Amino acid sequence: MTKMKKLENKTILITGGLSGIGRACAVAAAVEGANIVVADIRSVALDSAMQDIKSENEKATFIECDVTKAGQVQEAVSNCIKMFGTIDVALNNAGVSGESSRIGEITEEGWNSTINVNLTGVFNCMKYELLHMAAQKKGSIINMSSVLGLVGYRNSAAYVAAKHAIIGLTKAAALEYAPENIRVNAICPGFIDTPMLVQEGIKEDEKAKAQIKSLHALDRFGKPEEIAKGFIFLASDDSSFVTGSALAIDGGYLAH
Repeated sequence: MTKMKKLENKTILITGGLSGIGRACAVAAAVEGANIVVADIRSVALDSAMQDIKSENEKATFIECDVTKAGQVQEAVSNCIKMFGTIDVALNNAGVSGESSRIGEITEEGWNSTINVNLTGVFNCMKYELLHMAAQKKGSIINMSSVLGLVGYRNSAAYVAAKHAIIGLTKAAALEYAPENIRVNAICPGFIDTPMLVQEGIKEDEKAKAQIKSLHALDRFGKPEEIAKGFIFLASDDSSFVTGSALAIDGGYLAH
């Protein structure tokens, strides 16, 4: 007997789905039978990412979208519904690492750009996703926070503030939309081996890599695919009684 796929024929909208955690989640969801709509800014990863996703489910498509632009987000949600008739699950994952400096030295531009992508971008997505899901009386939203949404971290105040606020948004929405059978949760990854962190962030700084790894009880970076497994849990009926939660997938970071 063929095993039932956990997201069979469900439509999932994923922001920031062309690389890192978002890409791994898109591929994992496609494996589980979902129709995937990737909303992201166009990048060199477009062709390879969409090829990986479509190899698991041909019903996958890309929509160019800057999550800081409410009009573009509204259009992306509308186009997703036009294509597939619904949005069953949304993963609000688009984000940036932001400026690395102490609070007194953060530039206004650095603060605003980090907050605009990481927090306002999530709000924009939730707003239009929830309007649709409330009308259809069902849905699951997963917001990508961070382990740094639960603790502080030096020289990353804008990022830390945004990721803390995402958890607040998640909890508020979970309470507001439970009557419409909509679940809203967050994922809080530890430090994950992604292009944003390893290739663009610490790059070849082996001392920094070792120091960051040591913050985790498992003494390593996480893998995007490990976060994707948590996403599949929250997106599927396996988590039907889970809402308003912040799921830490952190290799023991918070256990210290």
